[in-house]
Amino acid sequence: MFFSVARMHIPDGFLSTMVALILWVISIAVIAVSLRRVGRDLGEHQVPLMGVLAAAIFAGQMLNFSITGGTSGHLLGAALATSLMGPWAAIIIMTCVVSIQALIFQDGGLLALGANLFNMAIIGVSVSYLVYSSIKNISRGKTWGIFVGGFLAAWFSVMIASLGCALELALSGTSPANIAVPAMGGIHFLIGIGEGLLTVGALAFLYSARRDLLHLDQPAPAGNKIVWVGGLIIAGLLVMLSPLASAHPDGLEWVAEQKGFLDAAREPVYNLIPDYIFPGISNEAMATIVAGFAGLFLVFGVALAVALLRRTKKG
Repeated sequence: MFFSVARMHIPDGFLSTMVALILWVISIAVIAVSLRRVGRDLGEHQVPLMGVLAAAIFAGQMLNFSITGGTSGHLLGAALATSLMGPWAAIIIMTCVVSIQALIFQDGGLLALGANLFNMAIIGVSVSYLVYSSIKNISRGKTWGIFVGGFLAAWFSVMIASLGCALELALSGTSPANIAVPAMGGIHFLIGIGEGLLTVGALAFLYSARRDLLHLDQPAPAGNKIVWVGGLIIAGLLVMLSPLASAHPDGLEWVAEQKGFLDAAREPVYNLIPDYIFPGISNEAMATIVAGFAGLFLVFGVALAVALLRRTKKG
């Protein structure tokens, strides 16, 4: 049976204007620093990887997976991006994904976009980097450090980002902290396990196919076509599977419904491709796939353009 892809991010109405604006200011400042650092640190072979990773994370986020209790989770991707690209490039990758989801697919509110960027691009990446680099240092270069570090980085990134969201809801007066924090933490404890397993699976694939991308002092093969072609093929396959995504509400929507503040969500001020359903296509599964491919190539193009521009300025 085919299902549409649910919206996954904080909508307008859940956060107070003051909280939303403060998080916008913080997010803009951190993203500006990240752009400068990417221009300084980005290597030539990493340019296509930025675009491919952004596309793959976008596609992966369309595949909600069922969690016990009638809810679902989805890939965050911050840990995977951080382990491959480092924190500054990962913040830009996540910014491209989350921004296009809000602007094109009405996934998350425009006023709340600063909060969604703060939670997923900044908290998610920062926590991932701290955990992953710590485990890698403890492992002293042993292979287990990649996989244990990847799993824990993914789990903690989901958990801390969800707790950040809960505190934002509490500061906004939407849901008291003693209700929002345990509710969000409890369901995202399970979602984080799914995130960890998906991240380990991706790292295992790269370990067998392109160990140089995991910073294991392996020589990179001549040419980068395998990164472009292979990565985009995988992302395309994920989009093809997107109609099979779980129909259950995601963690935030489930908590909002259970705790009685779902009605606070405001409808988007405009609609382009709402709910990842491409307009004008009667078959819902096909409309989801077309929307997914549109988003995939848009995210890929934006992230690649940013990487190329920053490399040009560096040169």
